Amino acid sequence: MNDFVNDFWPIFINVISLGGILGCALLLWKTSTTKKTQSKDGTSGHVWDEDLREMNNPLPIWWVRLFAITIVFSLVYLILYPGLGGYDGQLGWTKNKQYDKEIAEANKALEPIYAKYAAMSIEDLSKNEDAKGIGQRLFLNNCAQCHGSDARGSKSFPNLTDHDWLYGGSPEKIKETITNGRIGVMPPMAVAVGNEEDIKNVAHYVLSLSNSTHDTKRAELGKTKFTTICAACHGPDGKGNQLIGAPNLTDNIWLHGAGEMNIIKRIHEGKTNQMPLWQAKFSPEQIHVLTSYVWGLSNH
Repeated sequence: MNDFVNDFWPIFINVISLGGILGCALLLWKTSTTKKTQSKDGTSGHVWDEDLREMNNPLPIWWVRLFAITIVFSLVYLILYPGLGGYDGQLGWTKNKQYDKEIAEANKALEPIYAKYAAMSIEDLSKNEDAKGIGQRLFLNNCAQCHGSDARGSKSFPNLTDHDWLYGGSPEKIKETITNGRIGVMPPMAVAVGNEEDIKNVAHYVLSLSNSTHDTKRAELGKTKFTTICAACHGPDGKGNQLIGAPNLTDNIWLHGAGEMNIIKRIHEGKTNQMPLWQAKFSPEQIHVLTSYVWGLSNH
């Protein structure tokens, strides 16, 4: 990868960009100074299909001028905007600045629409049909890619229509999650748990917590390991900890897949899940409306 982040590539881009423009300018200059071979009939002397003759007329002046304008435009563009390797351009334009500007303008234009909802509680707002419609559109355009259009999620993406919340399902917690995002981390625990037999025993104990199909003997053998190692996050009773987003292992809801093999995989590999923060895109009023929609999915 180091080959792609050295000084060669900016120089390479500059040579191609400026070389192409210079080549066009030289071509235009060359053709404008080259004298035409005169002939009595005004042709170049080339004939095809016995009677198809090539005329020897100069380029139309409007075409020449338009070509010259494009060359000047290209040079001005490369001075004002980033287009030459590491050069940022005189205007300092970036796609991120442009995006932020458009989002800010859009949010400002929408302020009157959301202003009437700002003072309403999440519970009351979730019953307002107009607010629900706005919240649903915000959800479908921004959240459905992960949680699904029906908000029921999929493997590794939480279902928002039930009462199983990693960080809490109160209006305040949902708003906090949408605003700041979440990063959930389970570290690989195989070394701490022990050998493959120990890991399998712990997996069966975890299955027993939700009355899933399991080997009773293995579950008994895995209880001590779970209590001394896994309980630090999931609790001694396996009911999880919403302060750190540790899942409840007793409700038979499996975010990353159920069964012995999936649990063993999590112990070996761990897992990092991230929900992006939305405060950079949404105004506080929009987050308020979106929160009411998400809260309402599991409370109506």
